[in-house]
Amino acid sequence: MPAGAGTGFTKLHKTHRVKPLKLQVARLLADPAVSRSHWGIAVTKMDGKPIYALNAGQFFQPASNAKLFTTAAAMALLGPETTFDTRVAARGVFDGTAKLTGDLVLIGGGDANLSGRALPYLSPAERPVPPPPAPAALRYLEQMADQVAATGLKVVNGDVVGDDTLFPWEPYAADWAIDDTIWGYGSPLSALTINDNQIKVTVTPGDAAGKPATVAIDPAVPYYTLDVSVTTGAAKSESSVQMERLLGSKVLHIYGAIALDAQPDVEEVAIQDPAEYAAIALKAMLEARGIEVTGVARSEHWDLRERRGFLDQTNEPLDPGLLDGRLGTGCGDAGRPELRAGEKVIASHQSSTLLEDVVATNKVSQNLHAELLLHHLGKRLTCTGSTAQGARVVRSFLENAGIDKDDFVFFDGSGLSGHDLVTPQATAKLLQYASTQPWFEDWKSSLPVGGVDGTLAGRFTQTPLKGHVFAKTGTLGEARALSGYIDCASGGTVIFSIMVDNHAPHSRADEAVMDKIVAAIAETN
Repeated sequence: MPAGAGTGFTKLHKTHRVKPLKLQVARLLADPAVSRSHWGIAVTKMDGKPIYALNAGQFFQPASNAKLFTTAAAMALLGPETTFDTRVAARGVFDGTAKLTGDLVLIGGGDANLSGRALPYLSPAERPVPPPPAPAALRYLEQMADQVAATGLKVVNGDVVGDDTLFPWEPYAADWAIDDTIWGYGSPLSALTINDNQIKVTVTPGDAAGKPATVAIDPAVPYYTLDVSVTTGAAKSESSVQMERLLGSKVLHIYGAIALDAQPDVEEVAIQDPAEYAAIALKAMLEARGIEVTGVARSEHWDLRERRGFLDQTNEPLDPGLLDGRLGTGCGDAGRPELRAGEKVIASHQSSTLLEDVVATNKVSQNLHAELLLHHLGKRLTCTGSTAQGARVVRSFLENAGIDKDDFVFFDGSGLSGHDLVTPQATAKLLQYASTQPWFEDWKSSLPVGGVDGTLAGRFTQTPLKGHVFAKTGTLGEARALSGYIDCASGGTVIFSIMVDNHAPHSRADEAVMDKIVAAIAETN
């Protein structure tokens, strides 16, 4: 390929002399708005040969760059075509087909997409105009309720149970911020995940100042008790709607004020116990179809009491034969938990493929989905789908890929944990290793594209970079990261990882400088 072919750099090189990358980076990082932050950069060729490094061997918080490691391990060890099953099983004794004495059990298989999300992921340019109506959030649960009704069942003399025992009940990873747990992006992990384990709460101003605001919940499942105290303020007044929920509580406090002429305030609020919520929703659906349920809706969890510390578990190596498939696992079918004695499946739903989920996970940086992948890795290779065993599998995978064992520490799969640490050089090494694997093109397609889609749709929107930056973003508190691949002025592609810690609070100056560094990398290579 000729220099600059297809990248928009040719004219640029003819009009001015390009300064070396080292000088450009030094100038950019001397900006007082970012000079007090901690920066790390690694740039390599696709074969791993170093091009530029700054603090590349030092630790940084990866934020959502952690998803690069989790999703790469999932592609390699679970496989892009893997699917996960959710099943409804009768646990008891039938009297013909109409009566069950026992419980009806909704068994979670770790499907991340029991929701209204449309898959496969489409970039904004690919989406139909006007957009079609959004699918119902609980559509797949409705389909399973239809399947149950089609069997002729009329009475359940027992409970409706949400069973998420495929994984241990570990709703939150170590060092997740307590104030994140109320919101959808910090929703708890469950093998029975429903609607991303979140509900939409919409606060709309009343029809006159001083009137109470209205609150709507979607899906309209009676789960939280709402304590609402939101008033309608005068037109053009300041709006301030607050939501609070104590960890473990099912009372959602909504208070504050919303201006008469304000747009509705829409928030995504996490579900406290997703398996219980799914059971409540299914019970109501069954009753709406004429099936009597004499018992209650409840959840069943697996309380794993592990005596070893987290790092003791994660640092225990796996046999390489497990990583390359030579030994098998003996852990059963991933995403299809074994039935208990006396259980009979009467309804089911199969998920989309793992690849489709990985694309959605990386494009929109979906935390919960990354955590589910981590737990599936632990379940598939160690038979224990715990956070620690998932992190153990990822660690073994990375070491097997040639990444220095002292260059990373992961306490979760999404990067929400403040304990997660990684070096830019480890991230660049992962990106280089991935490029040699048979699943690379599919995995690369999951990365946001500058100026085109995902979390990079609003960055790199102009030539020559638009459509030529393929990278995962990351933001957590005062940490930010961007790592991936760039098509450069030479017509070739290079690998980069840029991380910054301790940037000024509530500032995006570091992001602007980060993007200028990306442009400099592309311009000089």
